[in-house]
This record gives sequence, structure tokens and C-alpha cells, in this order.
Amino acid sequence: MTNGKAIDIKAFIDGRAISAYQWLLVALCFLVVTADGMDVAIMGFVAPSIIHDWGISRPAFGLVMSAAPLGLVIGALAAGPASDRIGRKWVLITSVFLFGIFTIATAFTHSPMEMAVLRLLTGIGLGAAMPNTTTLLSEYAPQRKRSLMITIMFTGFNLGSALIGFAAGWLIPVHGWRSVLIFGGALPLVLIPLQVWLLPESARLLAVRGASPARIGAVLGRVCGARFTGDEVFVSNEPPLPTRKPIGVLFSQGYGFMTAALWVTYFMGLLVIYLLTGWLPTLMKDAGLTVTSAANVTAMFQIGGTIGAVLVGWVMDKVRPARVISAAYLGGALCVLGLAWIGALSSSLALLVFAAGFCMSGAQTGLNAFAPGRYPTVARATGVSWMLGMGRFGSIFGSAIGGALLGLGWQFGAILAMLAVPATLAALAIMVAQRAKAGEPAVQVTAAH
Repeated sequence: MTNGKAIDIKAFIDGRAISAYQWLLVALCFLVVTADGMDVAIMGFVAPSIIHDWGISRPAFGLVMSAAPLGLVIGALAAGPASDRIGRKWVLITSVFLFGIFTIATAFTHSPMEMAVLRLLTGIGLGAAMPNTTTLLSEYAPQRKRSLMITIMFTGFNLGSALIGFAAGWLIPVHGWRSVLIFGGALPLVLIPLQVWLLPESARLLAVRGASPARIGAVLGRVCGARFTGDEVFVSNEPPLPTRKPIGVLFSQGYGFMTAALWVTYFMGLLVIYLLTGWLPTLMKDAGLTVTSAANVTAMFQIGGTIGAVLVGWVMDKVRPARVISAAYLGGALCVLGLAWIGALSSSLALLVFAAGFCMSGAQTGLNAFAPGRYPTVARATGVSWMLGMGRFGSIFGSAIGGALLGLGWQFGAILAMLAVPATLAALAIMVAQRAKAGEPAVQVTAAH
């Protein structure tokens, strides 16, 4: 029983054992990220069937493929400020509803233009979901296990991408490509009742917005397995801010330089990852490997990334996280240089691709766990979502530049060696983000009575 005293919410969460409800929250967020991964990857698996069914060219279908990444940017940029104003829970639920319902609607389209519009709307929902799961989980995970819990959540993305591939392989021959989209959209909608019932609002956000102690105590007690008398005062230690507007905080003194450094890190990391995963099979096939071998070797990147994410998160909780992330990016730079050196026909190819995935995806996922703690509660979702949104331009650029370099005649070794440059820049930028001092000594924000 806790009564008659001021309770700092973060310190309270950090000082207690992790409750079953906190692990349930990890599972709920994991399922959302899994559904997100399914619907991000889904078009890659149904595209060949659609192109054949509709009798259109690959360039004509490019409009559909590029619509969702644009929506991801819009969704990420819009979701953060909305979450910091409205709350994490309902923005997250709305985003899951959007990408579920629009994925199902996409199954009933009959032209590339209709499909492109719906994929844009789907992307908005997808882009809004990821930063809100990250932010909400970070605010209930104790500091000593925060990175590990967030990186475990993010492994759901790779799982979802793989699951929709297996589902497509099973459904398309029997029921056609439209059934895959219906399946991919139905699963997120199934999650919504669970989210409404079980997802908590952020207690720290409630405190900075002046919610009643009774409401905060009910939410915090439910998640942490504690009981309160109703006489407590809940506080959140926050740095003094020149503005309460979330977007303004990102560029205010003490935060602006750090924000730019995080954007550069995320941009460079996604550039490397998307160029590798998007063009590596083609590069290996052009170098002489079979299609099957190229696909199997590329899959090693995703396997390495899943393992790397968990291990990087685990190490981040034990030593300075920025150094761990920087070391992983540098490891990725060395791996792609190694790939350029040995060539596509080397017997060590699969091992080095695995190592590159381990380092690059591990670092990128670790960055998702690092970023929330760099911003105050009032702008945390905005800080995370804008980092993700700006980083998405790196994924778009990486996908595009791969095709351009191939068109210019660049070969396997040259393209892989070039990727060491953005990987190294990411390693340097994260250290800049770590050194940026955000804010002055903390002040208390107290929940209103």
C-alpha cells in the first residue's frame, strides 16, 4: 500500500520488478508491430500476381509500390504531434484500424490508380503505428530493461514480413492475390478489441497534461500491480521547456542539434538496409548466383537482423547505448566492405550477409529504443515519429539509388563498398546525438488534484 506522498512515475516504474502486465504490454505492442510488418511487406508478395492478372508493366505498377512508403512518411510525421496531444492509446488504435481497413479495401480495387490511393492511405496508418508502440512501451519499461523490451517488440516486424510471405505462398494458388490482402487486413482488425481492453494510456503523459491523481493511480496501479489510496501526488521530472508545443520542442535550444543528429543516423541506416535488401538478390544474380541461392542468402540478412536486434538491446541496457549502436553501425560498414572484397561467389557470402544484417538491423532497432529517452514526455512521440518519418526518406533514396547505380553499370563490389560510407556516417551521427545536452536540470510536473 502506497499513500500520502509524492510519487515520481518514472522512478516508481524503475524501482519495481517488472509485472506480468508490463510483459503483456510488450506482447500487445509486438503483435501490432507484427501486423505492421505484414502490411508493409504484403505488396512485394502479391505484385507478380497482380501484374499478370491485370496485364500491366512493372513500371506502371511502380506507382502502387511507391505509394505506401510515401504514406509511411506522412503517417509518422502526423502521428507524433497527435499522440502528444490526444494520447498514445487512441492514436495507436486508430492507426491499426486504418492500415487494417485500407488493406482489405485494396483487395477490391481494379486499377493501379485505385490501388495506389489505398496503399497511400494504408501507409499513413502503418507510419503512425510504429512510433506510438515505441513511445508507449518506453514509458512503461523500467530503465534497466527498456532497450531489451523495445528491441524484442521490434522483432515482430521481421516475423510479420516472413509470415505474410508464407501466407501468400499458401493462399495465392488456391484463392488468388486478393485473399492475401484480405488476410493481411483482417489480422490487425482482430487486435483492436484487445487494444481497447488492455492498452493503458501513458501515466507520464497523463501527469504532464494535468490529469487527476485518481486516474493516474488507476492506470499506473493496473500496469505495475500496485495499490494506491488516492492521497498520492504523481509527478514527472521534466526539463524546463521554452515551448509546450511538441514540434517546437524538437527544434528548441538543447534539442535541435540532437534532433538533426538522430535524423541523420536513421536516414543513413535505412539507406543501407533498403538498398541491401532491395537490390542484393539482383546483384547476386547478375554476379552468377541462381535465383534460389540469391533469395536464400538475402534471407540471412533478416535472420541476422532479428538476432542482432535482441542482443544489441540487451547490451544497451548494460553499457552506454549510443556507443553500442555506433559500434554496430561500424560493424555493418566493415561487413559491407568485406562483402565487396570477397565477391558474390565466395563461400563466405552467406556468413557476411548474416553479419551485416546482425550489425545494421541491430543498430537500427537499437536506435528506436534509444530515441524515446532523449525527449521530454510532452514531445516524446513527436521526437520518435519525426525521426522515423525523416528516416523513411533514407529508405526511399536507398531503393532508388540502387536502381540508378545498376543503370550506370556499377557492379556488386562497387555498390557494396559505397555503402560503407553511410554506415560510417550513421555511427558518427549517433555519437553526436549522445553528446547533445538536452535541457537544464529537471523540474517537477505535478498531476492536478
